[in-house]
Amino acid sequence: MKPLVIGMAGCGTVGSGLLRVLEENRQWIVERTGRAVQVKHVLVRDLSKPRDLPDGASLTDDPAVLTDDPEVDVLVELMGGIEKPRELIRRAIENGKHVVTANKALLAEDGFGLFRLAEEKGVGLYYEASVAGGIPIVQTLKESLAGNRITSLVGILNGTANHILSEMTSAGLDFETALAQAQELGYAEADPTLDIDGHDTAHKLVLLIRLAYGLEYPYAEMPVQGIRGIDRMDIEFAREFGFRIKLLGQVREVDGRLEAGVFPTLVRHTYLIARVGGAYNAIRIEGNAVGPVFLHGQGAGSLPTASSVLADLMAVARATPPHNTGFQRQVPPKASILPPDDAVSAYYVRVMVPDHPGVLRDLAGAMADHGISIAQAIQKGQDKRGVPLVFMTHEAGARAIRDAIEQIRQAGLLTADPVCYRVL
Repeated sequence: MKPLVIGMAGCGTVGSGLLRVLEENRQWIVERTGRAVQVKHVLVRDLSKPRDLPDGASLTDDPAVLTDDPEVDVLVELMGGIEKPRELIRRAIENGKHVVTANKALLAEDGFGLFRLAEEKGVGLYYEASVAGGIPIVQTLKESLAGNRITSLVGILNGTANHILSEMTSAGLDFETALAQAQELGYAEADPTLDIDGHDTAHKLVLLIRLAYGLEYPYAEMPVQGIRGIDRMDIEFAREFGFRIKLLGQVREVDGRLEAGVFPTLVRHTYLIARVGGAYNAIRIEGNAVGPVFLHGQGAGSLPTASSVLADLMAVARATPPHNTGFQRQVPPKASILPPDDAVSAYYVRVMVPDHPGVLRDLAGAMADHGISIAQAIQKGQDKRGVPLVFMTHEAGARAIRDAIEQIRQAGLLTADPVCYRVL
């Protein structure tokens, strides 16, 4: 069969990994699909930088070379950002080309127009590499679990944050030291905001909600709390209670509404997801027919992400009919969202208080005033900020927890800002 001809936009970490795996697995791809994959154009910003390109491939800094060449079957977008990739992808689709992208931010914040256009033009918009690197979660939700009603999904979706928390847990590092180490190892960007503040996880969670439920949970309405400045003290207290702290993206159905968000969360140490270390990702899906399914693998990196890009290319090579969103509707209706204040969870609460008689009584009284039942409590040690008091609560509403903490603050009982995390 005629080779599948691609134009690739971006030749950074993932792009170079894709070129490598295309070369190493050349014969395997032909045996699987019946046709070769040929790179014709590579779009880059700096033409003077040396690149190791396959035979017959050329460098260009003109996007139109990729989108307007009639021989190019597929645009592979690996640039990052939103504005330039959006225009590049739109023009490629308008010219009847399939698109493979790893751009979760674009699809999460502004993907509907592109999905609708792809449907109108009868081409595929593939995005396996946009969530969890090498883990095949997009195809799993679109195809393998398509017959299930998904009741919940919980995931470690950002390797940078997971590496930082893992090092704080296993090596006793403080947050700033663990972040600096992640940057030295190449796991964290010079500006790590998207990763450590939870926004990268939120982008991915929006895409997973679309795939799992066929509904739109707007990114702007997603409650997001990152791990910036997380205290080593809380890592140690969580361990004493038998938990690990993980940054999780979570969604579940509650009485016909979706409860979703991104939070640092205490996870019981016996759970599989608590044992996922380093820069790895993991996703636990609960389906009404299949039950629990657990996927684990490398969530980023050159070759793992290139593996997901290549899987999409091979789907195009097999002439698989496009099935872009996993549902017949390309623009899903907005989800009925459970207000974040109405969410119910057990909580870990740590406050710093003065070493005075009656403080524990007053704290417990504030909790009781808002209907919060305390399951366990620890008072241990003292530092310059005061005495740490830690409560593990039974299930309570988010509004009740917030109001109780505000009552404690107003009573002048705190010597430092309180810490409050959900318990999975």
